[in-house]
Amino acid sequence: MTPSTDDILTLIRAGDTEAVIALLRRDPAAAMARDAGGVSALMWACYMRQESVIEALRAVVPSLDVFEAASLGDEARVRELLAGDPALSGAWSGDGFTALHFAAFFGRAGLAKALLDAGADPAAPSRNAMRVHPLHSAAAARSLDTSRVLLEGGAPAGAAQHQGWTALMSAAMHGEEELALLLLGHGADPAARSDDGRTAADMALEKGHQALATRLSSGAS
Repeated sequence: MTPSTDDILTLIRAGDTEAVIALLRRDPAAAMARDAGGVSALMWACYMRQESVIEALRAVVPSLDVFEAASLGDEARVRELLAGDPALSGAWSGDGFTALHFAAFFGRAGLAKALLDAGADPAAPSRNAMRVHPLHSAAAARSLDTSRVLLEGGAPAGAAQHQGWTALMSAAMHGEEELALLLLGHGADPAARSDDGRTAADMALEKGHQALATRLSSGAS
């Protein structure tokens, strides 16, 4: 990688927003940096939730790829890309996610629907150690609307990711009762256990969500 590439990615990961913006003013080409796996500086800024850096990068990045567009909610750009290459609905990022994973993680319900309509797989586990499905990403983001879109599109409600975690467990930990009920309504199993033996009710209780824990326990009995 060039020095500019090293610098901008390091600064983004460190959360040094002012330094990133100053670097882009000196060297706009640094915006095109990608890490060794091919993940762009813009995606790293999305991961870090650095809105001012995202804005600065978008001002100099000539066009978004499908992963960036899905993350940022640019539905027009995603549709444009899919029209040119429908296979992008199932393409994998350098760190092992599809555009649908990103739409789910960033709560882009409309984009998730567009990607599903284009053939994206709602049951695709990520190609990395986490093994997350798009539904896990939506649950982690506490996105009820996106979770509903995925479930209605065929996402398996009870699928387990790394360490046996389910979307229901994520909803339980965050105290997201409406999301938990949605998952239960689509067949999520409240009696399922993580690899360390805990149920969703156990996780809700640990986080102080007593009413939800009780509800989940009664559903598991």
